[in-house]
Amino acid sequence: MGWTLLSDQLEDELREAHGLSLAEYEILVRLSESEDKQLRMAQLAGALAHSRSRVTHTVSRMEGRGLVERCDSPDDRRGVLARLTPAGWELLQEAAHTHVTGVRNHLVDLASDDDFEALGRVMNAVADQLIVGHPEMDIRQ
Repeated sequence: MGWTLLSDQLEDELREAHGLSLAEYEILVRLSESEDKQLRMAQLAGALAHSRSRVTHTVSRMEGRGLVERCDSPDDRRGVLARLTPAGWELLQEAAHTHVTGVRNHLVDLASDDDFEALGRVMNAVADQLIVGHPEMDIRQ
């Protein structure tokens, strides 16, 4: 329940301040961290652990707002890339402050170093166990 409440709060803050959903914010972050600020749609879906159809729908909505653009992959004519636009980069820079402040206020400031060490161990164990069924998500490769 805590995770759901935290996610809802962070999303409410992003929507109110920037008109962004948490999923849209995550897409902007992933694109900003990738080479050339672009990713194949399939890679983006895998990185976010979302279905391809959900990512396609969200990227379409963001494309309509000028935050991202889709283009054909130069490496593979069948592949489609999502690319961060200058407007998307600008919005991400504004929204990052809101998101980081929210995470700090609603999570980081409430937990001790020992709490985070324990949480890290638990989440690593969860990831190790679940990654077996999702090799496309294994970033250790």
